[in-house]
Amino acid sequence: MRKKTVLAAAFVAAAALTLSACGSSDDGAKKPVADVSVQAKTKAATVLDQPFTKPDLVLTDTHGKKYDLREQTKGKPTLIYFGYTHCPDICPLVMSNIAIAKKSLPKADQDKLQVVFVTTDPERDTPSSLDSWLKAQDPSFIGLTGDFPTIQAGARQIGIGVDAPKKEKDGTVVSMHGSQVIAFSPKTDQGYLVYGEDTSPDDYAKDLPEIIKGETP
Repeated sequence: MRKKTVLAAAFVAAAALTLSACGSSDDGAKKPVADVSVQAKTKAATVLDQPFTKPDLVLTDTHGKKYDLREQTKGKPTLIYFGYTHCPDICPLVMSNIAIAKKSLPKADQDKLQVVFVTTDPERDTPSSLDSWLKAQDPSFIGLTGDFPTIQAGARQIGIGVDAPKKEKDGTVVSMHGSQVIAFSPKTDQGYLVYGEDTSPDDYAKDLPEIIKGETP
């Protein structure tokens, strides 16, 4: 049985999503970037008291075609994650955990679930490179790229901070971005659940059947 912790109002006001230093040589320090109002915390997901509206994003998919996020995922259970393919740790782990969990679903549910990966490093993550990287995770995953300001603005619409990639002194390119996965309901098209980078495949596997039905795990 899942533990459900109701957060005090003062804590809710101070709650924040964070930026993760993917690919950095530092200690992975994080900083707050956006307030998010939460209703309760289950074992895996944070349930949002005020759900996010799906980002108004029109980008380019791995086939080089225009992809209207709102229109093409309308009425579908959708997981959205912002990251980049050159990340050595968090991004591939998050996507791999989702891919493992998705495979545990019945085929009909697998076909319904939309998993969208939006790059935070569009200069290097071209449609073709995104395609190759995501196919190694799950061929059905949707990869999107485009101009950085558009991507950054879209991420902010769901409370996720994204900084422009920068080159460190050692030549490493670092992309600072929030590492949360946002789940959107097929009933309302609103993002009502937030998952952290430490969410396991088992956690996702338990929750996905409910997400696909538009219910709260």
